Amino acid sequence: MKRNVLHIESQTGFTNPMFRQILPILTLFVSSAFLMAGSGMQAILLPVRGQLEGFTTSQIGLIGGGWAIGFTIGCIAVPHLVRRVGHVRTFSALAALLATTVLLNGLVIEAYTWIVLRALAGFCLSGSYMIIESWLNEKISNETRGAIFSVYMIISQGAYMIGQYILVMADPARETLFMIAAILYALAIVPTALSKAQSPAPLNQPRIDFKGLYKNSPASVVGAVTAGVIAGAFQSFAPVFGVQNNMTSAGIANMMVLVMIGAILFQYPLGKLSDRMDRRYVMVGLSLTGALSCFLIAGYQVNGASPGLPFFGLMVLLGGFIYPIYGLVMAHANDYADSEDFVKTASGMLVLYGGGNVIGPLVTGPIMERFGTNSLFQVIGVAHFILAIYITYRMLARARPDDLETMDFQTLSVGQTTETFSLDPRSDVETYMADEEHN
Repeated sequence: MKRNVLHIESQTGFTNPMFRQILPILTLFVSSAFLMAGSGMQAILLPVRGQLEGFTTSQIGLIGGGWAIGFTIGCIAVPHLVRRVGHVRTFSALAALLATTVLLNGLVIEAYTWIVLRALAGFCLSGSYMIIESWLNEKISNETRGAIFSVYMIISQGAYMIGQYILVMADPARETLFMIAAILYALAIVPTALSKAQSPAPLNQPRIDFKGLYKNSPASVVGAVTAGVIAGAFQSFAPVFGVQNNMTSAGIANMMVLVMIGAILFQYPLGKLSDRMDRRYVMVGLSLTGALSCFLIAGYQVNGASPGLPFFGLMVLLGGFIYPIYGLVMAHANDYADSEDFVKTASGMLVLYGGGNVIGPLVTGPIMERFGTNSLFQVIGVAHFILAIYITYRMLARARPDDLETMDFQTLSVGQTTETFSLDPRSDVETYMADEEHN
């Protein structure tokens, strides 16, 4: 009988090391999926509902900026909270607060109340992600880190996109969608609360050295802020662009998801190309092409009832130019930093990116009020163009060293925290470098 059991296990893959490690942390993946689905849904619902309620674009920009501020503060403050009351209690409290904030969004339709609620939601989301990621990091081995990190990225991106499509399930002018989002956040508590997995060690809290970051790589610092400006502007106002052009809920969801698909399709090839040359060449080419694409989209007359394949094709292209920038500039920063400072460098870049996420909506809102809805893409295009100019200047100011040892590019997902970078296979320097030498 024992031999038969072992035979079945070998045939079904239960002896695979990664599979055996995934089983105990499956509940964490489920909780993460619920969180990301709720986050994706809330991110698209609030700008759409705000537009329907007559919020100004400046107010919607403040709502988006509030989320970025809360998310960044959460990455810094939540580790202290976890040390005081533990992982499970903190996660349950944060997820409960998330459900409460989204319900209050549906009950209290007032722009400045939403700014506060959105900041609280950003704080809770960053903390929740960090707790799940620290739990994952504790349970995986160095041998399977890369594979499990990839599974986590796929689950995160997939759940986020599914959450955006929930917009089509009900009328955004009613309260139903807010209730569904609250249910998703509440469900995220259940798998973690019932899990038998032991709580991990306290969360990482690396010291951030902005002066050292800029000294190592000025292009990466400017690039991280600019990437945040671009992503923050698009995430906050793309749904507004859809509503103002009379797009249906399905059309808006398609637009947002196709941009993410474009990011997924472009990110890996661009990253691998940058591994073979000076990354700044790829960053300049990406920025210039992104600027041109944005200016083309700004002049495109959208038929909201039927946007058509050309428009959706442009959205896929746009996604390939918006989101991969951050991955490239972070890889460039790590090229010039000490390998053991990977998490420290990535954490500093994350805070800079969060600062850009705040600036983007605040700048874009008044511009859209003054020049119209298509000026969203003009703002993004100008940001791309400025980044291309600055990186070109840096290439002239400092040549790439011939003996520079670079770390392989890794794709990034939405909702990055400092704990996400601890999960990244590059955070375990010895194993990573040994694998590179072996390959």
